[in-house]
Order: sequence, then C-alpha cells, then structure tokens
Amino acid sequence: MFLFLTVVQAIVAAALVGVILMQRSEGGGLGIGGSPSGMLSARGAADFLTRSTKWLAVAFVVLSIALAAMAVEGVGVDGVESTLDRSVTPAETVDPLGGPGAAPAPDAAPAEPVDPLAD
Repeated sequence: MFLFLTVVQAIVAAALVGVILMQRSEGGGLGIGGSPSGMLSARGAADFLTRSTKWLAVAFVVLSIALAAMAVEGVGVDGVESTLDRSVTPAETVDPLGGPGAAPAPDAAPAEPVDPLAD
C-alpha cells in the first residue's frame, strides 16, 4: 500500500507541476484558440487550470500526510541502536609530529644525490 501511494503521489506531483507551468503568470490561462466562450476559451482554460491546481495540491498534501502516517507506523523502535561500542582500542599510538613514542620514519632519501642530466 505504501509503494502504491508513493507512485500515486509522484503522478500527482508531476501533474501539479505540468498544470502550474501551463498557466500564465497573470492568471490568464492557456489562451488556446477556439470559440470565444466555453471551455476552450482563455477564460475557460484559466478556470479549469485554477481548479485543477487547487485539487491536485489538496490531493498532494493529503497523500503526504497519509504517507507520513504510514511511515511512522512501519518503523519499529527495536531497529534503532542507541548505544555505541566503546570497547574498540586503537592499534598503536602514532605522534604526527614525531615526538617520543613515534614510529621511526623510513629513510626515503638516497645516500648520494642523483643527477638526471649527467652522462
């Protein structure tokens, strides 16, 4: 049921985005041609898009609340680990500044300098 409602909410969200993007910023609607009166006029399209936006937004909020309620019911307290394992000890202590107790640094420098241009 949770998966089904999630898919329905995704479809409602996509439809809501589409309906909002089809509206003019002044509230004029689509402005598609047709008869001057009726559903295909600019005024009829604006009314339809406004009503569609309202009902899709209501459906989105209701689905969000329902999904949140279902998610709270599905989560059990037993699955949450609230304690930390503090018995872990470091393998060895290493001083990054090379003070007492530091591991000896490997000798990376060669004994005599090498001249790459010498033949």
